[in-house]
Amino acid sequence: MAALSSACATGNNLHMDTASHKEREHFFGKVKLVALLTMFSRMLGLVRDVAIVALGASRLTDAFWTAFRVPNLFRRLFGEGALAAAFVPVFTEVSESQGPDKARAVLANAAGLLSLILAVLVVLIELAVGSWLILVGGEWDQVLLLQLVMIVVPFMFTICLLALGSAALQCRGRFAYPAFAPILLNIFLIAGAYIAHRHFAEGKAEGLFVLASSVLLAGVVQVALVVWLLKRVQLAAMPCLRPVLPAVRRMAKFALPMMIPLGITQLSAFFDSIYAWIMTATRATSELTIFGWTIAKPLSPGVVTCIYAAGRLYQFPLGILAISLATAIFPLLSRYASRGEMPQLRDATNRALRLSVFLGLPAGVGLIVLAGPIIQLIYGHGKFVEGDIDNVARAAMILRMYSLGMCAYFCNHILLRTFFAMKNTATPLKITTTLAIVNAMLVAGLIFTPMKSAAIGLATAITSTITAALLAWMLARRLGRLGWRRIAASAGRTLIASTAMGATIILLDRLLGPHVLTLGRNVGLAILVASCVAAGIVVYFAAAVILRMPELGELFRSRSSRGRTIT
Repeated sequence: MAALSSACATGNNLHMDTASHKEREHFFGKVKLVALLTMFSRMLGLVRDVAIVALGASRLTDAFWTAFRVPNLFRRLFGEGALAAAFVPVFTEVSESQGPDKARAVLANAAGLLSLILAVLVVLIELAVGSWLILVGGEWDQVLLLQLVMIVVPFMFTICLLALGSAALQCRGRFAYPAFAPILLNIFLIAGAYIAHRHFAEGKAEGLFVLASSVLLAGVVQVALVVWLLKRVQLAAMPCLRPVLPAVRRMAKFALPMMIPLGITQLSAFFDSIYAWIMTATRATSELTIFGWTIAKPLSPGVVTCIYAAGRLYQFPLGILAISLATAIFPLLSRYASRGEMPQLRDATNRALRLSVFLGLPAGVGLIVLAGPIIQLIYGHGKFVEGDIDNVARAAMILRMYSLGMCAYFCNHILLRTFFAMKNTATPLKITTTLAIVNAMLVAGLIFTPMKSAAIGLATAITSTITAALLAWMLARRLGRLGWRRIAASAGRTLIASTAMGATIILLDRLLGPHVLTLGRNVGLAILVASCVAAGIVVYFAAAVILRMPELGELFRSRSSRGRTIT
């Protein structure tokens, strides 16, 4: 009997291990789907940016990009941040412990309360901005900025509801539409840019109003589709305000302190744009007076557009790879944490961190080396290259500075979600709040040095790297050993492979560049960038094979080989 009991226990443990392995591989496997859709979205985003940036790098386009930062902040903060991070662990716990009916009630209650809060917030912002326009007014550029803000602010309402619905779908293992939804936004903005170019003079404010309006239309379509999909998975219910369920109270408790940790990069980018806007010298205001002190504004018009262009490019691999990985494994981390399965949680975190370094480090090296040709190829046409200022060189330098922190950006997404899966929001809040202040101080001071606008990228890279180090240290104290030797060994091999990749790109650029550019600027640049990227990828993965990096196998392992436990 004892032998039979032992055999049964062994069989049960084996069954549990197999089920846990299948569950883990299911969520890690979704990384590829999310990454593929995100890559398509980012490619459309580049097409969108090319169409808009062609209007020029001027005070007009600076106004549009600054206004667009307002709803974009909420999109980043909620769509990829606090709302989903607070919702997923609680919703997962309710689904597993209390069943689908209770989970549906939680979603309905959360949607009702969120709709009310967002509606009030949008009305207050519109009233404040409208009152300022009527009572105060200002220079033409200030008036244009406020008008554009009034048009795009309602997008906050739709994008946050989309984030809530998308998080619910992800908890059910449905990742396709949440990754596809940004594609709709890009399609509408591309259409808006086309109309603006076709029916309005380039650079005129009317064209910018068309672009801003297309954002609102995209939001309506996105929400309509997510509601339809929630009905298909039997999660849709009429939003309700009362009673406020305990699970929703817990979500609110988690969400508020999560906003700053997950949104630190976005909040910093928003501050950078506003600060750059203020510190840009124009014909009307070339100096700034603060408490009786008069200082010359160090930046020139078009800087916000250059910051946006550089930001979009460094966020390209970040969105495709880092956010895809973090989004796909967050429900898995939440499941392990809710069950108290700490060894599995540590293993999943270790694996995600190694993959983050494996993907993030070469992405940063590649962007640093190819910043100039990439900026020239994508944005170096239209009115972006007109004027006395070399906007291509300015944007390329900002991009290089941003890219110094690429590996940290990747790791931060994983580290934060591990904290949130354990329902620990206090630690990330303290760390990121402190470093957000440090970032603002660095930007405020460094733009007065010869670095000027490039200081914005450098400050972001510095503070993100410090954030990653502190988060990793604090997580190890709470969760136990995360396998730092394996992570360090992986990072060392990744550094060797990335160095080989970077050297190959530099050599190819010097050998091939003078010849292909004779074919014409656009054609030559396209051939040069494509050749360098292809060669870099081949060399990097070849080095990974030679170095026997296990992360390579984890990325490309076929379904048939997933029967083995991955450690």
